[in-house]
Amino acid sequence: MKQNFINFLKNAFPFIAVIILWRLSVAFWNPAGILAIIPIFYSSFVKPVPWFAPFAVIFCFLIDYRFDSLVFWTVMYCLFYAINGFQNIIDLSRVDKNAINIFMIFFGISTLILSFMNFNFSNIIRAIWLFAWVSTLYIPITALIKKVCDDR
Repeated sequence: MKQNFINFLKNAFPFIAVIILWRLSVAFWNPAGILAIIPIFYSSFVKPVPWFAPFAVIFCFLIDYRFDSLVFWTVMYCLFYAINGFQNIIDLSRVDKNAINIFMIFFGISTLILSFMNFNFSNIIRAIWLFAWVSTLYIPITALIKKVCDDR
C-alpha cells in the first residue's frame, strides 16, 4: 500500500509541479505563473509523461488567462508540439542538460514575440529579465522533477 502511494506521487509529480508553480504567481518573480512553463516543457518534450499534453494545453491556457494574452502561450505550446512531432532530426529525450538550449529557443522566441506585441522600453527590459530568470530556474526545477520521477 505504501509503495503504491509512493508510485502514485512519483507519477503525479509533474502534474503537481505545474499546479504549484502556476498557483505561486507573484508579479516580479513568477508573473502569471509563467514558471509552470518549465515542467510543462520538460514533461511534454524531454521526458514525456503519458496524458500530459492535454493537461499542458489547459495550463498554457490558464497562463494566458492570467497574462491577459488571449491564447498566446497555448498557441506557442501547440506550435512547438506540432513542430516537435513532425521533425525527426532532434530527439529531445536524448539531448544533454535536460534540453535547456531548446527550451531557451522556445521561451526566447515566445518572449520576444510577446514583448514586440506592445513595444516599449519597459516591456523589453521585462522580457529580458523574464527570459534570464526562467532560463536560470530551468535547471533546478528539471533536476528536481528528474530526481523525484527517476524510478518510473
